[in-house]
Amino acid sequence: MDVDMNLAGGQNSAMVMLAFLQADCRNPECRKELFSLSQEMNDISLVEDIEMDGFLSSSIADGIRDIQPSIGLHRPGDHVDAAAIHQVAEELRGIAAQIELNIVARATENLSRNIQTSPLNEWKNYISSEVDRVMRQGVYLNDLPQERVIMALTFTLVKGVCEQNPLHLRHLFNSALQYITQGRPR
Repeated sequence: MDVDMNLAGGQNSAMVMLAFLQADCRNPECRKELFSLSQEMNDISLVEDIEMDGFLSSSIADGIRDIQPSIGLHRPGDHVDAAAIHQVAEELRGIAAQIELNIVARATENLSRNIQTSPLNEWKNYISSEVDRVMRQGVYLNDLPQERVIMALTFTLVKGVCEQNPLHLRHLFNSALQYITQGRPR
């Protein structure tokens, strides 16, 4: 089932990427970083709500107390959005599972090696380069929407690097989000 969700928007893409990265995360340090990032993202959403409404509603205040270690949208009416985000993340995980493991392993290794010695502002370019290289090698998923294939591949590379080096999570997450929302031709 395909969920019609505008993934070009930064907030939706960020939430889908977070849900994707949290799924089956085996590295405890990476899980800790993901939890921290999730809390930070919920705090940002909360600030946006306060700025729009001018006050903190009781349901939002309750949501702050209920922050979970997995993605959770705690604003009123967001339960439907949370389900849609998890469904899109699951769909992307299915696509990622179809991509050949040796191609992804090599691309993850290349990305990890390149970002080790590069300034943060170049990371988006390395993500783009690896995604483009893998797509040129022939990821034969022509029956699937190419935007979703590219997102699944991008998220898979980020997850692979972050499971090896969790301290890169925030910067790589932001670089991948920039790539997904701004850096690719539409």
